[in-house]
Amino acid sequence: MTQGVLSREELGCWRRKIDFEDVIAEPEGTHSFDGIWKASFTTFTVTKYWFYRLLSALFGIPMALIWGIYFAILSFLHIWAVVPCIKSFLIEIQCISRVYSIYVHTFCDPLFEAIGKIFSNIRINMQKEI
Repeated sequence: MTQGVLSREELGCWRRKIDFEDVIAEPEGTHSFDGIWKASFTTFTVTKYWFYRLLSALFGIPMALIWGIYFAILSFLHIWAVVPCIKSFLIEIQCISRVYSIYVHTFCDPLFEAIGKIFSNIRINMQKEI
């Protein structure tokens, strides 16, 4: 095994299996003839096996190239554009947050404290008459 390349089992990406029973599931009480079931199973399994190999042989390397380019661009943009923009925004928003905090403490806190004191002495007594 080459350095830096994990085996398929170590990655754990292949836990989802697409087996015949997962795709063609006959409910309890509804079963086809055993010969039909076995032939369907064999047809499905062999077709899936060879068609996957054919598609992998034809498109595996081109798709790996496309996905490699895509994730390289994605990483580049994340490192050189997204994170710096977010950091810049957070630095600039600190000034606004300080002004907002002063506004809330100066105007809103006294207002809501006064409203709270007005309504704090209201008592409700409920009785159910029978």
